[in-house]
Amino acid sequence: MSTTRRITAGALAAALGVTALAACGSDKDEKDGSSGAGKGSKTVTLVSHESFAASPDVLKEFTRQTGYTVKVLKSGDAIEALNKEILTKGSPQGDVFFGVDNTSLSRALDNGLFTPYEAKGLDQVAESVQLDKDKHRVTPVDTGDVCVNYDKKYFADKKLAPPASFDDLVKPEYKDLLAVENAQTSSPGLSFLLGTVAAYGDDGWKEYWGKLKDNGVKVVNGWDQAYNQEFSGSAGGRKAKGERPLVVSYASSPPVEVLYAKPQPTQAPTGVAVGTCFRQTEFAGLLTGAKNEAGGKALLDFLIGKRFQADMPLNMFVNPVTANVPLPELFVRHGAVVSKPQTMEPEKIAKNRDQWVGAWASIAVK
Repeated sequence: MSTTRRITAGALAAALGVTALAACGSDKDEKDGSSGAGKGSKTVTLVSHESFAASPDVLKEFTRQTGYTVKVLKSGDAIEALNKEILTKGSPQGDVFFGVDNTSLSRALDNGLFTPYEAKGLDQVAESVQLDKDKHRVTPVDTGDVCVNYDKKYFADKKLAPPASFDDLVKPEYKDLLAVENAQTSSPGLSFLLGTVAAYGDDGWKEYWGKLKDNGVKVVNGWDQAYNQEFSGSAGGRKAKGERPLVVSYASSPPVEVLYAKPQPTQAPTGVAVGTCFRQTEFAGLLTGAKNEAGGKALLDFLIGKRFQADMPLNMFVNPVTANVPLPELFVRHGAVVSKPQTMEPEKIAKNRDQWVGAWASIAVK
């Protein structure tokens, strides 16, 4: 959400000129390379995408509980980070990998990236997100919804109702208004494509994209360009004079706009078309060949514990997977509730992804 997985504090905060919090190991770990240095090491290395963020106090709590210090190694966007781990499989950069989602899960599992481990507390996680529950090679950590966002001011000024569904996006009144990310290079772009396949089926999605193309959809490389340059409703978009009031982003984008605005508005400037959403589930796993397996297992337990889960909504702007975790008031007030997102089995994605993306490219970017 280049292919950043989702909008986060880090992503939009960068557009607003502020810095999100990230967890790191000690200076000593950085200098002497002791991260993941073996069975007796007190440092556990978490490899992730650039959007990982956690409150320092939460990571300190992990250290207090376990004696391990977390070192975070950010390795590019979600797909880039996964590709790096595939290239170094068996000799990983760290102990735990966080950031593979259901759109690319099959690639990670087929490449044998993870050592099975059934995390403590998994009984508090809904079975619907335990997509590898028989083998426990990955642990679900969060969910998020890729959806079309809209610029409230634009539609109010035009006295035009914003779109609410995939069907609406191809109507004449929304011609030349939508920016989407390239499904070949962007995680939200791929998720939006999968959402249309799920909605219209194998026989109908190509025709739908033909209609979107005829209705003036604009395809750009990644989320940052789409949201911060093309979209008229974002903080970044306003600075760049974006001209498109519709963009593929996330159901959690509006709370980010509110949280980092100065002064903070009472209402989010953007809204969500909840009938255009595709649900992503994000996972973490113990890397095969990890030098600190014990620390890695302890970290996986912690990631689905209530303290970390409660910290995610206003740091990574995602939904907890663990039961009975309270959501922050700002997240609830300004985020969209998506009751019926499109979904798809990872096996079906794995079998058809390359074919779908190739066919999509011949329609959308020709």
